[in-house]
Amino acid sequence: MTDTTPSSFTPQSVVKTLWKDHRVWLASAAILVVLAIFDSAQAEESLMFTLAALRNTAPFLLLSIAIAAWAGATGADNLIARAFTGSPLLMIGLAALAGGLSPFCSCGVIPLIAALLAMGVPLSAVMAFWLASPVMDPSMFLLTTGVLDLEFAVAKTLAALGLGMFGGIVVHLMSRGGALTDPLREGIGNGGCGGSKIRAPQEVVWKFWTDAERRNKFAREAWKTTLFLGKWLTLAFVLESLMLAWIPAETITALLGGTGLAPIALATVVGVPAYLNGYAALPLVGGLIEQGMAPGAGLAFLVAGGVTSLPAAVAVWALVKPRVFGLYIVLSLSGAFAIGLLYQLWQAV
Repeated sequence: MTDTTPSSFTPQSVVKTLWKDHRVWLASAAILVVLAIFDSAQAEESLMFTLAALRNTAPFLLLSIAIAAWAGATGADNLIARAFTGSPLLMIGLAALAGGLSPFCSCGVIPLIAALLAMGVPLSAVMAFWLASPVMDPSMFLLTTGVLDLEFAVAKTLAALGLGMFGGIVVHLMSRGGALTDPLREGIGNGGCGGSKIRAPQEVVWKFWTDAERRNKFAREAWKTTLFLGKWLTLAFVLESLMLAWIPAETITALLGGTGLAPIALATVVGVPAYLNGYAALPLVGGLIEQGMAPGAGLAFLVAGGVTSLPAAVAVWALVKPRVFGLYIVLSLSGAFAIGLLYQLWQAV
């Protein structure tokens, strides 16, 4: 019998493919397997906790999946381009709003940012969109409401808009002196305030179900979003169960509790390396707040981590010149700290 197995099909290639495509699921399974070997009681408790948490968030999860799939099928995300036309301050406000409504993560927004800058969109408007986009979107709002509560979701939405407008205005004022011209690195594009005009957005088809191709796209987007959210939330809930079991509440209260500046500052700095994913971070912050973390510190952690997570920071560094990268980091961290402080003051009222 002739061996028709491709030469590239080896155990190593199978393991590599499985790890690349399913590493988050494998990480969750590995944690539970290790727990089952060394602490079977905790393994069972973590599994039950994860299943219960997924069941409780299922209504919000399904609605967020439907919204993400609808945006892709109708082409509603093409409306984002309209935020970058008009006067500078109007563009900044609309760009921050578009960022808060767009379904982009801190890494996923990078290609769009590169295209906008290459087309000559002012850096002030791009920065407003850039800072607001990873913090909040409609799906994130629903899941934040389900995992935490409505007040926190509203606060996070206002934080996204406020951070975007703050960053956009600062960049606008700095750009008036010519300090931030040509923000892209050499070979990537030629940004700045001149350049090409924004391409007209494609037509939005609100009744997408009348088009077979768009119906198929809705199904593909729904399945892709289900897998994405499912794997990250599963891992997050497993980690939350361990955090609640193993980290003493008094430790969290001592480090991140209270109403002072130190917990918010610490959460802002820790958010950069510790942030895994916007959806995975929600259960973790929820668990920390239950153990005594100040809500303001929790919001600062989510905002700082969402905008400046290590994968996103690396991508930004590769995209823009050092002075723009430095400004991006300063705006992100200072904005996150201010947002956490304001929310803490609001909680105290």
